Amino acid sequence: MTTVVAVCRSFRDRALARFSHSFPCLSDPAQRSSLGLKVTLVMLHLIIVGILFLFDGNLIEKTKKEPWYTALYLSLFSATLVQYFITSSSSPGYVVDAMRAVNEANVMYQKSSMASKQPASSKNGSLIVTVEGSQSYDQGSNPSSWTKLVMDMYPPGTPIRSCSCSYCNAEQPPRAKHCHDCDKCVLQFDHHCVWLGTCIGRDNHCKFWWYIFEETALCLWTSVLYISFLTANISRSWWKDAIMILLLIVLSISILFLLLLLLFHSYLVLTNQTTYELVRRRRISYLRQVPERVFPFSKGVCRNLYNFCCARSSIYSLEALPSPEELEEKASPYTCLDVLSCRCC
Repeated sequence: MTTVVAVCRSFRDRALARFSHSFPCLSDPAQRSSLGLKVTLVMLHLIIVGILFLFDGNLIEKTKKEPWYTALYLSLFSATLVQYFITSSSSPGYVVDAMRAVNEANVMYQKSSMASKQPASSKNGSLIVTVEGSQSYDQGSNPSSWTKLVMDMYPPGTPIRSCSCSYCNAEQPPRAKHCHDCDKCVLQFDHHCVWLGTCIGRDNHCKFWWYIFEETALCLWTSVLYISFLTANISRSWWKDAIMILLLIVLSISILFLLLLLLFHSYLVLTNQTTYELVRRRRISYLRQVPERVFPFSKGVCRNLYNFCCARSSIYSLEALPSPEELEEKASPYTCLDVLSCRCC
């Protein structure tokens, strides 16, 4: 009997090992939970839209007469799901990736400078690291380590221990934070989204905003179609009405949550903040002394919006902490002259 049990356990272990090797995304409990949430979300979309087309005969007739209307709705439905998968598979921008790129550029510069004994040009591996609020940092003209680059973004005298991650053993630029779910430090960390299964950070915050916008528009349009069906077909079939009312309640709750989330993240975009900075402001060392109504990283509404939408092509554009003079200027109240000069923009 003991031999049989040992053989069964050995067979089970080999089967689990082969399964984990074939499907690595399912071997981790956290990834399995994330995959389950993704499947649930997609199935919920398909069920809500499928039942609408299954029950609403008037919508089918309208599709035959005005196919453009249904085509627009299905296009929004498809675009929302596509945007969901794009956002969930996108990288938020990790500190280790930026650090590796900077160090590799240093090595390439040193090799090229030793070979030519001349300043290396951008074709020989020079890397420009843009530090917003300061001058550009050229790895080719002034080779230095990642630590030196990060420390230059903090006020003079900041100890290296205060900006080092004890988990990744890497120096964090301002606005970076270690995510325990991803087990990596994220540039401009906003939050970890369980429904997407990834962090929201510097490189995918714009994609996340567009996903919320499309999801909100889809839920609003679907609710209008549900209300139209109930208005025209109420009391014809009680079980259909019960299902449609139940799904309409789900849609109403979703719309309320999505609208609040969309407005909240729009406010963060216009003020150049993150959820983590807003919620944990008093726990972040470099924000404790900043007044509540002062947004230290804001460059004006128009420039914040432009940087959020159009200037996210490189993970090497980092933001240095503003100087005391800049903070004092941001804290000063607006005057009529400031309004005329569009200081808020």
